[in-house]
Amino acid sequence: MVADIFKAAVTSVDPYRLVAAHSKEINEAFARAKFRRMIVAGFGKASCPMACAMEDALFNVDYKGVAITKYGHCDGYDLKKISMHEAGHPLPDMAGLNGTKELINSLRNADEQSLVVCLISGGGSALLVCPYEGVSLADKQYMTDLLLKAGADIYDLNTVRKHISMVKGGRLASIAYPAEIKSLIISDVIGDDLGVIASGPTSPDRTTFSNALDIIAKHDLLDKSPASVIALLGKGADGDIPETPKEGSRFFERVSNLIIGNNIKALKAARDAAEALGLEAQIISSELKGEARSAAKWLAQKARTCRHVEKSKKSVCLISGGETTVAVKGNGLGGRNTEFALAFALEIDGVDGITLLSAGTDGTDGATDAAGAVVDASTVSKARACGIDALAYLSNNDSYNFFQKAGGLFITGPTGTNVADIQIAIIEGRHY
Repeated sequence: MVADIFKAAVTSVDPYRLVAAHSKEINEAFARAKFRRMIVAGFGKASCPMACAMEDALFNVDYKGVAITKYGHCDGYDLKKISMHEAGHPLPDMAGLNGTKELINSLRNADEQSLVVCLISGGGSALLVCPYEGVSLADKQYMTDLLLKAGADIYDLNTVRKHISMVKGGRLASIAYPAEIKSLIISDVIGDDLGVIASGPTSPDRTTFSNALDIIAKHDLLDKSPASVIALLGKGADGDIPETPKEGSRFFERVSNLIIGNNIKALKAARDAAEALGLEAQIISSELKGEARSAAKWLAQKARTCRHVEKSKKSVCLISGGETTVAVKGNGLGGRNTEFALAFALEIDGVDGITLLSAGTDGTDGATDAAGAVVDASTVSKARACGIDALAYLSNNDSYNFFQKAGGLFITGPTGTNVADIQIAIIEGRHY
């Protein structure tokens, strides 16, 4: 049942349909303004279906384009005029750098009679990669890995990314200037902050070089960070390097950014699907964040409380979404969703009638082939009977291997979209 609800949520944010719904206005804008050329620039885990929707819509327009997505997220799509690149995520790689260089080159000749359509989705921060002069790709990879393992949230992570990049934090808009830019955006960020989604390449940046240094210090990474990164941020903080473009910059005079899909849209679809299955459904949060273990404990408490409160004979479905973090202290394998699920399983061990699915809407959870995991009251006890210590696996950040041995991995393959994570908890009515 949880899988069916998850599928309905993901279907509601299908990138092809979301872009297709706005294709008419793109065509009309191109014709009305009598542009001479159109350039499509896509980056993120949903780039491929978004690009396909644009190709199907632009049959009367002369255009070219470049799009960059994660490895394995382009299977089954056939692009004719938009050059597609698959690259590394969450750590950027040379394929992403090469794809970004091609994308930048496609924008170099943009002028006032050019319309640039940016197709932006979650994952774009890693996939659209062009380190600032003096910072190597290896240094950027290392800095990103340090922040991820330190448990930095997307706001902190992308503040640093923006200030060691030539394309993030509004800088892509500066490259395309003075072209008109229309960005269609699928958000994987809590609150849909335009400056954070894919590190805000076409949005004004409210953060600074000094903010980036403060974040690195906050996570106690100053002595561990690449010297080139600290040197660059220091020069920026001292005013020796221009800041990222801010609100009021001429680069944004002809830019429009439109959110076409997000986590709350998926959560509402999950709620509707749960109700159609006869459940009493409610969205309890669309802003779940912080350490995965702490968030799991909070949700488990909600589920246990719901189980003991007599309201109706119906089973209840508690739905939440957002993006948690994991401060990696062990040497195991997993992602924030399998870590969340394992921590939740420990909290409800022996409490009958509760089932949880925690999964990434993109179909991948960390550096694994799973989207997340499904647990219930018997997960920990069954593992214990097989000699598998759930707490030990959690302590080692080894949630993926726990579920691989004990059962419960939720594997969907790449979904083609990305609106962060969803948790679906079902509390059976017979326990009321």
